Amino acid sequence: MATSRTRLRLLIAAPRGFCAGVDRAIRIVELALEKYGPPVYVRHEIVHNKYVVDSLKAKGAIFVPELDQVPDGVPVVFSAHGVPKAVPAKAEERGLAYVDATCPLVSKVHRQAERLVESGRHILFIGHAAHPEVIGTFGQVPADRITLIDGVSDAETIMPASAENLAYLTQTTLSVDDTAEIIAILERRFPTIRAPKGEDICYATSNRQTAVKQLARLCEAVLVIGAPYSSNSVRLVEVAEREGVKSRLVGRADEIDLQWLEGVTTLGITAGASAPEILVREVVAFLATHFEVSEEELEGVEERMVFKLPASLQAA
Repeated sequence: MATSRTRLRLLIAAPRGFCAGVDRAIRIVELALEKYGPPVYVRHEIVHNKYVVDSLKAKGAIFVPELDQVPDGVPVVFSAHGVPKAVPAKAEERGLAYVDATCPLVSKVHRQAERLVESGRHILFIGHAAHPEVIGTFGQVPADRITLIDGVSDAETIMPASAENLAYLTQTTLSVDDTAEIIAILERRFPTIRAPKGEDICYATSNRQTAVKQLARLCEAVLVIGAPYSSNSVRLVEVAEREGVKSRLVGRADEIDLQWLEGVTTLGITAGASAPEILVREVVAFLATHFEVSEEELEGVEERMVFKLPASLQAA
């Protein structure tokens, strides 16, 4: 194992960490707590990060998997990943005060799905089965008008009832490269398939993957800070590995395996879109107790995206 005085150069990716949709979702829960007072219920984790969820729990948020676990008469927030139409409809039926924290870029995909179905298209949706965002999007349209494409194999073998009037949409947190490969297969097999208006994979996902590619070319190993059930964080690990660099996902500094770092002189660090900067600083501080570290932040795209808060909370 490396000694405490081994030198370790840290290269920090930019951009990294919170995106505008995550910032907005967390702020929505905080403002709902200010407006209504605790407890405020949240259906599903507001974003996929335990540190964030635990911090909001400490302020009075209660996280539940389904709406039927929310008592009558208390406010509820829907997560950033989006929900099926049936969820707000049920909340209205019960008279619950609810706030929708769905990322506006996910909502954009929902609206595209509705318009495509209205125009007579069948949607091939590229995404990961059981991911909350996929479930939410599928819940916007009739079940017989949308089919999941979960990988290259599905793209090669899907046999729709008709090869005409097809369209594709994608989950916002996918691998840019993997998705491009799947789209190429669909366009080869179904030349008249309609593409979405604009890129469905969100700017933050694309920017972080580009930054990791740059990072990986300069490092011997890459640490990605994020949750194992965070799609965009897992994709960052895969991107680094495809660049030929070993990479690991850690939720907190105490998950770092020092033996895994043996022989590493330059380490890249990044964070998924739902991981706060405080966890990056925690990882750097932890490494500084075991190594003689130097730290350098790489240049990257400056993100200035800001999403408006729901009108019901803007004056909270």
